This record gives sequence, C-alpha cells and structure tokens, in this order.
Amino acid sequence: MAHVLVTGGVRSGKSRYAESLLSVDDPVSYLTPGYPADPAADAEWAARVAAHQLRRPASWLTVETLHLADAVRGAEGPVLIDCLGTWITRLFDSWHAWDAEEGEWSGLLKTEASALVSAITAHGDDVVVVTNEVGWGVVSEYRSGRMFADNLGRLNQQVAAACDQVFLMVAGRPLSL
Repeated sequence: MAHVLVTGGVRSGKSRYAESLLSVDDPVSYLTPGYPADPAADAEWAARVAAHQLRRPASWLTVETLHLADAVRGAEGPVLIDCLGTWITRLFDSWHAWDAEEGEWSGLLKTEASALVSAITAHGDDVVVVTNEVGWGVVSEYRSGRMFADNLGRLNQQVAAACDQVFLMVAGRPLSL
C-alpha cells in the first residue's frame, strides 16, 4: 500500500504519471471533482475531460464528486484523485467564496481538508492524489489568484504530509521529493 502525491504545473504530465502508478487490471476508483464536461458551454474543457476519460481502463470506476473524503472512505481498492486544484476551485465556487470574507469560508475549507487527509491516511489501499504546484512565479495582483495559490499550497502541504511519496512532474519527468 502506498499513498502518493503527484504535483506539477499545467500539462506537466501529472495525471498520466499518476495513472501509471496504478494497475490497469485493478478496479480503481477514479475520483474527479472537476466540472462536468459540457461542449456547448466550454468545448476546450470538454475535450480535456474526454481525453482523460479515454485513457482510463475499463476496469476503473469514475466518480465525479465534491465530497472527496466521503468517496475515499467509501472506496474499495485503489483510489486516484484528480485533482486538488480543481477541487478547491469548485469548493470556492460552491461557497461563493471568491468575493466573501475569509472568515465566511475558511472554517469550511479547514474541515474539508482535514476530512480528506484523514480519509487518505485511513484508506487501506493505494491512494494517488494529483494536484497543481502553485506559487512559482509572481504573487497575483488579484485576490482570487492569491486566495487560490495560498490555500492550495497549504492543502498540498497537508496532503503531502499524509503521503509516503511525493513526485514533482517537470516536462513529463517525475522527480521524487
């Protein structure tokens, strides 16, 4: 059993590498908190989602949910979560947090993060988590950008602490941290 975090920038190969860590023959629960694909609303997003779906083995079960901790606790066998950056964005959207005061949503995020870390730690099989690496450049001039980077960075640290291994993806290459 291994708990692994795979982080990196956009198009760094995170998802593909994370998928390669799990057997194509095992029934993996592929947990995705991403927005549903709607080609009429966003054709580019729908194409990204479709590309991810086409790569998955038929034996893998895709679960689209914002309730990641519950999904991990309810999963039997290996779990792949893809990805925490999308999850935190959707949580903020669902709480209307982008324009709210931090006190209105920060407790909710702490509760969600703690529940997810506990679920990962307690899961008795492989768990592979994909996330975005943030904060490598300038600090955003926009509140929403700072909010995203600050909170995803904290979440990444919490999940990394619960994992046995962390890989940073750079140009399609995994670097073990």
